[in-house]
Amino acid sequence: MPEWSQLSIGEVINLLRDDFPDVSVSKIRFLESQGLIDPDRSGGGYRQFDGTDVARLRFILQQQRDHFLPLKVIKSKLTLWERGEDPSGESSAAAPHGLDDEGEPLDRSELLKRSKLTESELEELIEIGLIHPISDSVVFPPEAGIVAMEAKRLMDQGFEARHLRTVKHSSEREADLLKQLVAPLLKASNPEAKTRARDVLESSSDSMRAMHRALIATELKQHLKT
Repeated sequence: MPEWSQLSIGEVINLLRDDFPDVSVSKIRFLESQGLIDPDRSGGGYRQFDGTDVARLRFILQQQRDHFLPLKVIKSKLTLWERGEDPSGESSAAAPHGLDDEGEPLDRSELLKRSKLTESELEELIEIGLIHPISDSVVFPPEAGIVAMEAKRLMDQGFEARHLRTVKHSSEREADLLKQLVAPLLKASNPEAKTRARDVLESSSDSMRAMHRALIATELKQHLKT
């Protein structure tokens, strides 16, 4: 095995492939472009990875694979990881998903593998509009991974795909309210107004999600008392 300080990107991929079969040069370059990793460069400009870089990559890939966390959340967990603290925290369902969060699209096989949906279950979710392919292709947006995983959990509890239309309709109504809120800002041509619109949407959607969870909890507590 080569020295840790001299690992090339191909050698890193070979080390990680058993645990992360989908790791690739493009994925590692994408994570670097988003500021999650920063490998050294050789005199010729080639990436060089040491043991810490590989451990960091392993942590990032695990968070993506097991929790579907957006990169903004993974970055915050990396701060704890770097300090040697326990970075475990909210699951993907509870973690915030901001408007600026980046992620890689998922192809159909990756979506099925991560969510454990069957082909027929995925087709049902697409049919009711809960999951949307990108441009009618077999590629899905990053958020589809979270939707698919949580839909699978609900379906395993006894729900059918058609029951999940309620979730879709509820989210659409809430999104429409938020769109109306920032409509005047989005009509403005200056970049400051658009930045303000994004900030308002971020904070308002966080509040709406918190209210939603609290209201559901209240209703269910009352139901358990009956």
